Amino acid sequence: MNARQRREIFERLRRANPNPTTELHYRSPFQLLVAVMLSAQATDKGVNKATAGLFKVAPTPKAMLKLGEEGLKRHIKTIGLYNTKARNIIRTCEILVEKHRGQVPADRAALEALPGVGRKTANVILNTAFGQPTIAVDTHIFRVCNRTGLAPGKTVREVEKKLLKAVPEEFRQDAHHWLILHGRYTCVARKPRCGSCIIEDLCEYKDKTTGE
Repeated sequence: MNARQRREIFERLRRANPNPTTELHYRSPFQLLVAVMLSAQATDKGVNKATAGLFKVAPTPKAMLKLGEEGLKRHIKTIGLYNTKARNIIRTCEILVEKHRGQVPADRAALEALPGVGRKTANVILNTAFGQPTIAVDTHIFRVCNRTGLAPGKTVREVEKKLLKAVPEEFRQDAHHWLILHGRYTCVARKPRCGSCIIEDLCEYKDKTTGE
């Protein structure tokens, strides 16, 4: 895939969705961080259902600490791995209060030093909460990039590096959201909906379907 094709892909995605954003519900960088931490091996819909009540009683790190680990578990018990996630979130809140004045840092190293926060989560926070042109690669984006030929790679990090080189600068801020939504609703895992795909003619996938 050449540079012209890549640009055309993002121009079409932008025309279809000029202002893409996460489907997680949040009102602050802290709430986004908690939601992203909860979203591992869970759906955004399930996370939003749990955080609707959680964020009413614990919208800040200090409030979350007052709620406590057991109190937090009661709100997120419908989410997979909730015991580990609750422990990581409470410890993260302690660090935010102790080291960052209760604020989520806009710094990769500081974010990745938080319990349960890896590179993908840090990229989401830097991009969505702080407007940095990072690209988080999840399973959807990994699949789309390999299947289409946009930025093929054997590892998540390899795909991320290729995307940062391949995506024109003007599209870099929104690329993560466009690609994840495309993978979630069109270029799905089992049977991609090639028949209704707006970039089908630019895609290099050899086993295209006729599914809408």
